[in-house]
Amino acid sequence: MQDAVLAMLAKEPSHGYELHARLRRSLGPLGESMNRGQIYVTLARLERAGLVTSEREDGLPERPERKVHALTPAGQQRVTAWLAEVGWPKPDLAEFHLKLAAAAAGRLADPVELIAAQRRELLRRLREAQQAALAEPAEPEPAVTGPPRTGHSGAGPAGRGAGLLLEGVMLRLRADLRWLDACERAWSRADDEIEGG
Repeated sequence: MQDAVLAMLAKEPSHGYELHARLRRSLGPLGESMNRGQIYVTLARLERAGLVTSEREDGLPERPERKVHALTPAGQQRVTAWLAEVGWPKPDLAEFHLKLAAAAAGRLADPVELIAAQRRELLRRLREAQQAALAEPAEPEPAVTGPPRTGHSGAGPAGRGAGLLLEGVMLRLRADLRWLDACERAWSRADDEIEGG
């Protein structure tokens, strides 16, 4: 979240309310649950870290004074570094695996039941992403034919709504579900060996 807020501020200084609105628009249906307070907490942390500055702006009669947030040079450097990263964020599979191992070793819970609960959650998220994707407006077909043009000729992938983001979310969830299937097979075999041994 911090890097995304910094990147939004790289475009121009903004009020927290504007940042929240821009982030929600960027995330499409996935951003609807984003809490406005989360933006203000993030901005305060970024300011303490020296990545953002804040100035009070005189308010209008119908609006109280507000803070305008801007990047510091260190904040700009962080945005540049973040944009250059090629790492892919992954769910913490190691932590979940350790949870299964600890549950089995301490007889705290049945690992297969933990896997089933995780699968239900992932299936719920997948259904939500699928519903959000169905609610996205269809992309218009390009009207111009011929050789591709160079430069920025329009909105590009960012202007196509959250469809591309939603497709990525669904692919990741399906991959995680396949991994849970493998976990279930392994832990079921382990249970069978313990019972048969």
